[in-house]
Amino acid sequence: MDGDHLKTLIVFWALLLSMPLSAAQLDLQLGATHHTWQTEELLKHPQVQTLTIKNDVSYKKDMTYRAVPVAALLTGIKPGDHLQAVALDGFAAELSAAPLLNTKGARAWLAIEDPAQPWPPLSEGKHSAGPFYLVWTDAQAGNISPEQWPFQVASIKRMAPVAERFPALLPDPALKANDPVNQGFALFQKNCLACHRLNGAGDAQFGPDLNIPYNPTEYFGADFLKRYIRDPQSLRQWPQAKMPGFSAEVLPEADLQLLIGYLQHMAGRKIKP
Repeated sequence: MDGDHLKTLIVFWALLLSMPLSAAQLDLQLGATHHTWQTEELLKHPQVQTLTIKNDVSYKKDMTYRAVPVAALLTGIKPGDHLQAVALDGFAAELSAAPLLNTKGARAWLAIEDPAQPWPPLSEGKHSAGPFYLVWTDAQAGNISPEQWPFQVASIKRMAPVAERFPALLPDPALKANDPVNQGFALFQKNCLACHRLNGAGDAQFGPDLNIPYNPTEYFGADFLKRYIRDPQSLRQWPQAKMPGFSAEVLPEADLQLLIGYLQHMAGRKIKP
């Protein structure tokens, strides 16, 4: 390649990199209603405002966003409904509607990336958290887990509850409703199902199955499994590792034990996909 061609190529890529991001769209499938929001529409929403998120879960620092209350977008949704937020990379966050509809305490917001003012990449060589990112103010008040902060969101759908959609996840039906194993199942749905399947059941395309062929309780000693859930990088390190650690604030020790109890129980209930 001669010098002139090289200069032309450099100018072309410089122009390409300087161009603003293209607008995106968010697909809301809420049962009776189906609406697609464009970036421009959301940035002009009557309830849009600027808010600062302290120690943002994904960026690990304070971030400022233009955002709309999620409750303002969930037309026709009731507190008992179940929703799923699906990201561009296959992450599928299972979300109870009640916290998303809160107007006090822990409150959910849809942060909107302005193509003219793009957010920074999540890490070197990665995309940003946009085009849409579900963030929370006063998250500790609602015990909101990192899995309830889906980024690069493409759609939000009203779904049947997890137990109805995926019976292969269910503990022994002979157990009482308040049995610790069933409590652990509720924690699994909140903290694990966004990335993992179990017995082949689930919508996530992200992490490995947690029961087939082996359950982690079968190859981790109990103390090491707890350590892995708290700080995955302390046991396994590789460049593409994505699993976040679950602090005691997010997953108290008693809840962690309940979650492991559910996994141990399901090791005896393997169902091949």
